Amino acid sequence: MLVLVIGDLHIPHRVPDLHEKFKALLVPGKIHHILCPGNLCTEATYDYLKSICSDVQVTQGDFDDSSKWSDTLVQTYGQFRIGMCHGHQIVPVGDRAAAAILQRKLNTDILVLGHTHAFQAYKHEGRFVINPGSGTGAFSTITPDPIPSFVLMDIDGPRVTVYVYELHGEEVKVDKIEFSKPASL
Repeated sequence: MLVLVIGDLHIPHRVPDLHEKFKALLVPGKIHHILCPGNLCTEATYDYLKSICSDVQVTQGDFDDSSKWSDTLVQTYGQFRIGMCHGHQIVPVGDRAAAAILQRKLNTDILVLGHTHAFQAYKHEGRFVINPGSGTGAFSTITPDPIPSFVLMDIDGPRVTVYVYELHGEEVKVDKIEFSKPASL
């Protein structure tokens, strides 16, 4: 099962569109679910994601024009409970201990956060945290020079393989991280 994790797009407020190299990779019919931790900014961007995959789950970002999404969300994909929050609610921003509190509260195996515009993935307390960064590399006061990035999770039983796509100039680089669900927490 393939789950696209992409956020902090800020289209069209900070960036006119997703880079063509990324658009070429994100084609309909391959991705089963999309998780977006917010800052799509407009309904048009949401509609674009819906054109890739009909199951698009979004949490409220601090720059979203619409206020229809909730602050947190929990979805189950395969054997994984995945929680999501934009991340501007985490104080201090990006703090691992504060993120762990939210992850325990949501009781999730994987927590998806955004807001910092910088890719990050780490294991903590037997759980996994992913920040896909900014899909467009939009300006941020938190991260001076964001690298455009998104994540594709391949969920297979108790294991998830995370593919990190980063745009460096005109070249897309892909890295892989694996996480296996512990037998019990």
